[in-house]
Amino acid sequence: MGLTAAGWLAGTGYAATLLTLVVRAARPSSLGPADQVTLARAVLVGGVVALVAGHPHGGMPTAVFVSLTAVALSLDAVDGQVARRTGTVSPRGARFDMEVDAFLIFVLSAYAATFLGVWVLTIGVLRYAFVAAGWVLPWLCGPLTPSSARKAVAAMQGVFLLVAVSGLVPYAVEPGVAGLALAALGWSFGRDTRRLWLDRRGTDSKITTSAQAHHR
Repeated sequence: MGLTAAGWLAGTGYAATLLTLVVRAARPSSLGPADQVTLARAVLVGGVVALVAGHPHGGMPTAVFVSLTAVALSLDAVDGQVARRTGTVSPRGARFDMEVDAFLIFVLSAYAATFLGVWVLTIGVLRYAFVAAGWVLPWLCGPLTPSSARKAVAAMQGVFLLVAVSGLVPYAVEPGVAGLALAALGWSFGRDTRRLWLDRRGTDSKITTSAQAHHR
């Protein structure tokens, strides 16, 4: 596929990092059926990483790139179903799934940024920025109720980015597709942040009321 040295280095580095993280999290032999699907998806993401890093100035084998990415995105709808049907749902598996999703979106946004503008990278960075903000503002790490809207927005990010970078739509339309994805993501994170803030205020109010009652 005409990979440069950078492509081989990125792909190999990704594979080594993935192996290290999987072994640290659990013995590979203990991975459940859904985890194995997620791992297969993670391997496909490694191929996407190698292609993006190996073709920074064009010449991307579009058919291979689109195929790898499309299958990786499609399998995102499979591992959750497998986990539920086999009774192997676990926080570890959900975290594995989420991190693979987030990294694939980051890679796609980084690739899109090379010809649409650095602003597209915001799509891939926003989730990591939210996590980093939680280190400073612990209330951002609070629990969120399941939301079909949140899931839909998360799923559309990869699809819209793939459409934007695949050449399937006119170049003039590509920024609009990426912009729509970013707008939806910003709305989703904004809604969750507001909910967490309101929950924090409610918790603080209960603590204050409890303390006042205690002192009385």
